[in-house]
Amino acid sequence: MHATHGRSAGLGLALASAFAFGGSGVAAKPLIEAGLDPLHVVWLRVAGAALIMLPVAWRHRGLVRERPALLAGFGLFAVAGVQACYFAAISHIPVGVALLVEYLAPALVLGWVRFVQRGPVTRAAAAGVVLAVGGLACVVEVWAGLSFDAVGLLLALGAACCQVGYFVLSDQGSQGGAGERAEPPHPVGVIAYGLLVGAAILTVVARPWGMDWGTLGASAVMNGHDVPAWLLLGWIVLLATVLAYVTGVVSVRLLSPQVAGVVACLEAVIATVLAWVLLGEHLSAPQLVGGAVVLAGAFIAQSSAPRPPSGPVAAGPGAPGLAVDGDADGDASSGAGGLSGRRSTP
Repeated sequence: MHATHGRSAGLGLALASAFAFGGSGVAAKPLIEAGLDPLHVVWLRVAGAALIMLPVAWRHRGLVRERPALLAGFGLFAVAGVQACYFAAISHIPVGVALLVEYLAPALVLGWVRFVQRGPVTRAAAAGVVLAVGGLACVVEVWAGLSFDAVGLLLALGAACCQVGYFVLSDQGSQGGAGERAEPPHPVGVIAYGLLVGAAILTVVARPWGMDWGTLGASAVMNGHDVPAWLLLGWIVLLATVLAYVTGVVSVRLLSPQVAGVVACLEAVIATVLAWVLLGEHLSAPQLVGGAVVLAGAFIAQSSAPRPPSGPVAAGPGAPGLAVDGDADGDASSGAGGLSGRRSTP
């Protein structure tokens, strides 16, 4: 009875996390269209979330000494890299398309495992990769002569590649610094320091001192309606970042990385529907079909990948793994140490 209740709670939290992450692009795009640079929006999101998570970072301050490489990698790839590329992408292409392209990350990770690490990849996982790539061709409508915005597409692919780099780093840091029995770092602590590192990196890149701060006191247009910019920013920081990351972590504690990864696939669907309703971004029938194929391919690739023998990189005592931002999950990494990352986006 207790296990059933825990599983139900875990599924509810995983759905909440998918909804929270899926709404990040919908809230960010009006701010970008109001005049804020995509990098400035990313900086506001990450810096605001890092400020809220400061007490958590202080509580787990030992991580700075124990896992500096993991924290730096998390901040660089899973926070700064993914978010910057994704937010820049949605300034060129629809939110749903950007997130679907980012869902190529599981396929790219399996390619890394097979051709770089020379690890095993099941036939079903390979079939998932083929499906994902074929679906992507429909999403970007290759039959139109690649007339799709090339810059936006490359930025979305950059977000997917940042996910791959994060998974690879996870594999390299899967053992504790004091030997095999070293306790893995607490996932929420990794998130807190990842946000701090990401904020530091983005401060140098985005140069927020040159931002038009007056935009935050004005209104942004969302599908023809004026919405206070500060309200959209609060949505991005509190719901699409802090709440999304924390509920994602807790859901994996109650479920498993594999089950949480399946639920995470709903993030792209949620983002597409929200963009359709709130931003008026209508995708064509072939794009919708292609998106469904991308998600099916990502699901097959994740569920068919062989489980790594080692434990998760960033799991607290008794926790099976960590699901973070937007776009892929732990078992998709297939030998990537079990530390899953979701965009952040995405």
